[in-house]
Amino acid sequence: MSNKKISKDAFALDGKVVVLTGAAGIIGAQVVTSFVEAGARVFAIDREAALLEKNLGPSHESLITCVADVTQRDALYAACKLLLSRWGEADGLLNNAATKSENFFEPFESFPVDEWNEVMSVNLTGAMLCAQIFGTPMAQRGYGSIVNTLSIYGIVAPDQRIYEGSEYQGRPINTPAIYSASKAGLWGLTRYLAAYWGHKGVRVNAVTPGGVFSGQNDTFVENYSRNVPLGRMAQTDDMVNAMRYLTSDAAKYVTGHNLVVDGGWTAW
Repeated sequence: MSNKKISKDAFALDGKVVVLTGAAGIIGAQVVTSFVEAGARVFAIDREAALLEKNLGPSHESLITCVADVTQRDALYAACKLLLSRWGEADGLLNNAATKSENFFEPFESFPVDEWNEVMSVNLTGAMLCAQIFGTPMAQRGYGSIVNTLSIYGIVAPDQRIYEGSEYQGRPINTPAIYSASKAGLWGLTRYLAAYWGHKGVRVNAVTPGGVFSGQNDTFVENYSRNVPLGRMAQTDDMVNAMRYLTSDAAKYVTGHNLVVDGGWTAW
């Protein structure tokens, strides 16, 4: 057995250029902070310019903010061109962008097909486009890491009972079928690309978050936490640390993997 010790720096991101979509969101904004602290340079993409400014502030030597819609190939090519002109090719890609439609919480029986397509275009097609545009150069170069953000509701069905009396920002909530379907599709894409690009040196993995607390009412928090062996909802740093691991060289022999960070929700 080898006596070689694991490097203390295996989890560091020193010098890595990381593209992050959905950068202005709840998880995305903390990814930026954590990854920059770990030594990465983050190219942060979001379609909401005001949220980018509010949650991330101005660009600096370790951060470039970029307003782009992940469903628009031309916008992503322009973003890639900007990245190349500033820092060169990406070492990592985190497909974290997701969206909700106007009638996101509409019952399945009456969910509008145009809004189904809208959500699918961001949650799944957007990740595919980003993988094409930022991942293809990784494969050509022979090195890179892609991490896709899934959901527990992409691997198991929602427990509809927890939504009785549940609200978010004063509005009744549930988990619609489009969310489950889009995230399940992203898991399929993750495995496909892991096999497709593995021999090219590109690792492709997923992080599956359990429910992350972001202002849900007490009823939801209590109902949800009751189904979690660890007895609580997730915090954003629970997800960020998992993403950092899969992006770092500490996971250099990990690909095609779904790192489920759910406090044990799917264990029973």
